[in-house]
Amino acid sequence: MSIRSFHPPQRTLMGPGPSDVSPRVLEALARPTLGHLDPAFVGMMDEVKSLLKYAFRTENELTMPVSAPGSAGMETCFVNLVEPGDKVVVCQNGVFGARMKENVERCGGIPVMVQGEWGRAVDPSMLDDALKANPDAKIAAFVHAETSTGAQSDAAQLVEIAHRHDCLAIVDAVTSLGGSPVKVDEWKIDAIYSGTQKCLSCTPGLSPVSFGTRALEKIKNRKTRVQSWFMDLNLVMGYWGGSARRAYHHTAPVNALYGLHEALVMLMEEGLEHSWARHAGNHLALRAGLEAMGLSFIVPEAERLPQLNAVSIPQGVDDATVRAMLLSDWQLEIGAGLGVMAGKVWRIGLMGHASSRKNVLLCLSALDDVLSRLKAPIERGVAVDAALQVLEGRSGDCLDQGLIAK
Repeated sequence: MSIRSFHPPQRTLMGPGPSDVSPRVLEALARPTLGHLDPAFVGMMDEVKSLLKYAFRTENELTMPVSAPGSAGMETCFVNLVEPGDKVVVCQNGVFGARMKENVERCGGIPVMVQGEWGRAVDPSMLDDALKANPDAKIAAFVHAETSTGAQSDAAQLVEIAHRHDCLAIVDAVTSLGGSPVKVDEWKIDAIYSGTQKCLSCTPGLSPVSFGTRALEKIKNRKTRVQSWFMDLNLVMGYWGGSARRAYHHTAPVNALYGLHEALVMLMEEGLEHSWARHAGNHLALRAGLEAMGLSFIVPEAERLPQLNAVSIPQGVDDATVRAMLLSDWQLEIGAGLGVMAGKVWRIGLMGHASSRKNVLLCLSALDDVLSRLKAPIERGVAVDAALQVLEGRSGDCLDQGLIAK
């Protein structure tokens, strides 16, 4: 056996995640490792909490990164808030609502499913009807930005409906945080989780979460012990709490947290609203190019997620062949469809560091080349010019033009 050091190829990641990682973050990962109770590291932990509060637009004291991927952030929310016998209304409009259901069941809860159309936002009236029909429900849960379809739901309205029925609201913001508006305090979200590998331009492996006062009351007044030792917030906060004296809970992923700290510093330097506007603007350019080529989106424009674009595959074109050619010939990764969307759509990400003019033009050039060689029914040679008209004709940013929510 002759196994040597692994040197990955240089790719451009424009799938559903992970997204490209900034060189600044990669450099931060290589800094000297400290002990996880070292005073210098503890000081950096406090800065990470403050930076996450900025990203989430919240003053919640219980805002921190879980030492595991976004799926663990989801599980942290559910295992702490759902007790055996609790009825939880779960909205599903894609793959990730099903994962919420699985969490409810594993906690001993009773899921009540609100089945929406894939490729559409969650219908607020359907949630309202489900809560009226289940007045004993304790929690409502939904995905803000459904990664499997590219649909974005109205989180503020859905949370308001949950509260009107005296329910807590759990929100999945894995793909939205940093890329489109997420306003925890203004929208009164009770519990929210995200991931670091998408619009935050960081490596996979950490899951930012935030819990409001209503959620904390629920956790403190549980009748049963949290089923997960590792994710029990009553224990974790001994390590992530505000005191300078931290109780040992687990060995934190020290270097990964360096990377998250740097990514969040970069987000603050750019400005949260400008990050939202950058994602929205690059989406408009990509949209112009794809539509000029003859490709179409599956999500109506008003419900479309700028950073994750689900595009219909042209008739007669093999999904896997195109993605393989993009990877081998252009070193470009885009994503396949999931669930009922498998083989029907490509998922093109414009997230974090990957949301750039350069990548918009690269993706359009690569698709034009590959689809032309496969004799797909597209308009050749027009996509890049259409995108450039948007990129060069834009005055100011999308925030100034009112293209994203202020």
